[in-house]
Amino acid sequence: MNIMGELAILFGVCLAAEGIAALLPVPFPASVIGMLLLLGLLLCRGVKERHICRACGFLSDNMSFFFVAPCVGLLKYADHLMECLLPFVFIAIITTPIVYFATAWTIQLTLALRRRKGKHHD
Repeated sequence: MNIMGELAILFGVCLAAEGIAALLPVPFPASVIGMLLLLGLLLCRGVKERHICRACGFLSDNMSFFFVAPCVGLLKYADHLMECLLPFVFIAIITTPIVYFATAWTIQLTLALRRRKGKHHD
């Protein structure tokens, strides 16, 4: 399949997600719905990985390009962001280690449970 066909699949999933989001009675991000739709299609083999691999690779390789416009847009509000800088830095310094420790603890717990499960099967 050519790259245009792969992009058509991805944009079709995005369009379907936008439609579903518009029909929902509660606000829900269409991007999340699109990722869930694509996951569902991949799991049920409605779309095979080879049908979208080149387009996804291209988009992943050029992901930084898609952040340029939002970052430039943030510059417009730099004065407002500077007012919140100190609380943001404080929150980031406090919460980052908490997230790291919670993640490490979860991984250690998961590995311990897998080892215990493996011993029961031997």
